[in-house]
Amino acid sequence: QVQLVESGGGLVLPGGSLRLSCAASGSIFSINAMGWFRQAPGKERELVATITSGGGSNVADSVKGRFTISRDNAKNTVTLQMNSLKREDTAVYYCNARIIRYGRYDVSDYWGQGTQVTVSS
Repeated sequence: QVQLVESGGGLVLPGGSLRLSCAASGSIFSINAMGWFRQAPGKERELVATITSGGGSNVADSVKGRFTISRDNAKNTVTLQMNSLKREDTAVYYCNARIIRYGRYDVSDYWGQGTQVTVSS
């Protein structure tokens, strides 16, 4: 069994910063990509940023230059530093990890429960 536990969401003023963290635990052999997605009310879930085990990252154009993704492979954690937040960043943010479990050879997608980020004055 695998769990992803997120933390760090909340309410912030426009222009402010938040830091999201996600920790993966359980029967994990290896983790390929980890990342963050978000879903605003009435919209589809969209990619925010992903990072490979080698440190290569992919960041959505809408957050490039404002959000930074990082990863600690030893701790199975991924972090999203969000600066210069805008009202349009308001959404539920979901952690994602592509994991190979012990005793298996296939890669499966796992998701956290989601954490609310609200940018408002």
